[in-house]
Amino acid sequence: MSTTMRQSQSAVIERGAELEQVLETEPFETAWAGEARWYVQFLRPAPGSTVEMRVQISPDGINWIDHESVSAVQSEAVGLLSIPVERFGHWLRLRVEQKAGQESPLLRIYLELKE
Repeated sequence: MSTTMRQSQSAVIERGAELEQVLETEPFETAWAGEARWYVQFLRPAPGSTVEMRVQISPDGINWIDHESVSAVQSEAVGLLSIPVERFGHWLRLRVEQKAGQESPLLRIYLELKE
């Protein structure tokens, strides 16, 4: 049995961000990590709204594409949700888009990484 503790990191990427149509988080360098998990919390719910989240990857933190192995997640803009990610390369970000609804939800977005 190994006595080495795995490296991990938890980051609050957005704190109280108002979703006005589209929000793309700041790029986060993740090359050292083997697994990642996004958490999206709706601090101010927007009942009747539909929000779509897409995990995006990049080779350089500048040019972005949707992650081919992670389907877009659609949700009502309430509560807390989680999106696990594997095989993501060097850079990650989350793209959040309001697809329906009049009210703008308020978001907190976390990224957790592990070796």
